[in-house]
Amino acid sequence: MRARPVRLNVTVALLFMIGSSCFTLGATPAYASAVGSGPDLVTFFVGSLFFTSASFGQLLQAQTPAMIPDAATQKTVAPLVLHNRLPADRNWLAAATQFPGTLFFNVTTLAALVSGLSVQQEDRHVWRPDFVGSLLFLIASTWALLALEPGRRRWEPREFPWWIAWVNLLGSGAFMASAIASYVIPTTGSYLNSAWSNGGTFVGAICFFIGAALMVPAWRAAVRHSGSTPV
Repeated sequence: MRARPVRLNVTVALLFMIGSSCFTLGATPAYASAVGSGPDLVTFFVGSLFFTSASFGQLLQAQTPAMIPDAATQKTVAPLVLHNRLPADRNWLAAATQFPGTLFFNVTTLAALVSGLSVQQEDRHVWRPDFVGSLLFLIASTWALLALEPGRRRWEPREFPWWIAWVNLLGSGAFMASAIASYVIPTTGSYLNSAWSNGGTFVGAICFFIGAALMVPAWRAAVRHSGSTPV
């Protein structure tokens, strides 16, 4: 597999934006009421596939040295590293943690399509994967924040990486809140908190959309810093 660094970055951003849009749409009550439960759940599943595709691309980006925003090589086709371990690189740790998290979202959104699940089955096949996926997203976002230079973790609103890291951390926190609120109480068969469940997903998806949209200008800024203005 080969790719142009700038093309891969744009592709990852677009995939994340589409996936986030699906989750935002699915968590919108008016949309769910208009299309019904089945199509609404399919929307979440489709969104999870886009998340997984984007996350895999981001993992390749993080573990391939050539996939950096360099003015001289950003449009040069280079081979992608399909397998690499960079435990000292916090950006790689973030990507390597996030990718399996998206796979858990694939599982939970697919299982949610199955009708007639008992409370125990819903807990095992829907809630648990959702909780684990949300936890991995939260850990990944923490790694991404720690990857910033110490001085940029607190207040650096002029820097795109600062916005991306904090917005994604907020989104991961919202997803975790949604996962906790989505726990099905065995005695009643209802969510722990339906409003938090839906609202957390909506807020989290909006945050991830913003974070993904900022990836393109962040790349351009990094390219300018490397010594040239991108075309």
